[in-house]
Amino acid sequence: MQFTETELQGVWVIEPTPMLDDRGSFTRLFCEKEMADCGLATRFVQHSRAHSIKKGTLRGLHYQEEPYAEVKLVSCVRGAIFDVVVDLRPNSSTRYKWLGFELTSENMKQLYIPAGFAHGLQTLTDGTEVSYLISQFYTPNASTGVHYNDPTLSIGWPLMPTAMSERDKSWPLIRRRTATAS
Repeated sequence: MQFTETELQGVWVIEPTPMLDDRGSFTRLFCEKEMADCGLATRFVQHSRAHSIKKGTLRGLHYQEEPYAEVKLVSCVRGAIFDVVVDLRPNSSTRYKWLGFELTSENMKQLYIPAGFAHGLQTLTDGTEVSYLISQFYTPNASTGVHYNDPTLSIGWPLMPTAMSERDKSWPLIRRRTATAS
């Protein structure tokens, strides 16, 4: 497995190294020792899967507030996604910066998202499935989000959204959130 830290401290792209032979391939997707050697969390209490029917489906931007902040390990197991992380850590020099990554079933890349980041994705194909390893149990009262089209972030989504939940459409803008938090 190859581990590459991104310009947003704590966000890593993990690329498996398939072993190929005449039968096909075998790929290790998780290694507690290798992840721990990079200083990454290795305890995940939930494994979730999202299936999206339509290309252009947008999910997010989601996160859980402290003390229930989550670490996520995300991979696309069918189809392709544009996966986005947004740094929301209060004292971070990259606060409100975002990065996007193309994760596909073919490239098998995984995205490691530390606590303090919002996460969202947009499907690039019909019939996409995404797998999440999550470090915290889902806590409804701590679950929140940021509007996918927040002008403070200016995320360059590749497609116009074709499907979104009402909840994701109604997340507040960062400006409003910080104004009401003061």
